[in-house]
Amino acid sequence: MISIKNVRFGYNSRQVVLDDFSLEFTQGGIYGLLGKNGTGKSTLLYLMMGLLRPQKGSVAIDGVGTSLRTPEVMSEVFLVPEEYDLPPISLRKYVEVIKPFYPRFSNELLEQCLANFDMTSDIDLGSLSMGQKKKVYMSVALAANTRYLLMDEPTNGLDILSKSQFRKAVIEGMSADKTIIISTHQVHDVELLLDHVCIIERNRVLLNEPIEEKDHAVNLEELFIKTVKDPL
Repeated sequence: MISIKNVRFGYNSRQVVLDDFSLEFTQGGIYGLLGKNGTGKSTLLYLMMGLLRPQKGSVAIDGVGTSLRTPEVMSEVFLVPEEYDLPPISLRKYVEVIKPFYPRFSNELLEQCLANFDMTSDIDLGSLSMGQKKKVYMSVALAANTRYLLMDEPTNGLDILSKSQFRKAVIEGMSADKTIIISTHQVHDVELLLDHVCIIERNRVLLNEPIEEKDHAVNLEELFIKTVKDPL
């Protein structure tokens, strides 16, 4: 479980992003972390990863504070940021470098995810476009087989076909003990994947419910717009 309790975080004294914010993600399932730009979605993911530290409150994974960045916790969480770059080396070499940090890394799952994107592992990362790098990194993230996978705006920059391939890769890379948290404002791209929806607005959780408890006739994008526009 990922537990965020009474967290305060700001990048400076004038830019407080979260204040007395609390939220929990139980283990298992695909969560949609939804909200308008600037509501703190990316900040939350970086706090969960331990790359940022709360100024007040706590963020813990399975009871261990993420700011400690213990090897045991870090080996069970993987972050796909919105923007990143990859080193100009072969994918096989890149996997050799990161594989020791993830005990359950699966080469078979990597090949499967790459195949979903019409790619193979016999590639040079330095020769890829940004869109291709994104597909490779998401494949590596799924193949790492961590219990917690955090994705920040994963469909940004992908064309319609690639978005469909992304959804297939996530579904096939999912398992009962895995928790995937997808932060996005592009609700339509991920709504068919989600088991649980969480909508945030600054320091409030406007909605936090399993999808099956909502009327399936309701479009998730319409629900998001209505919830943000008319919060309870």
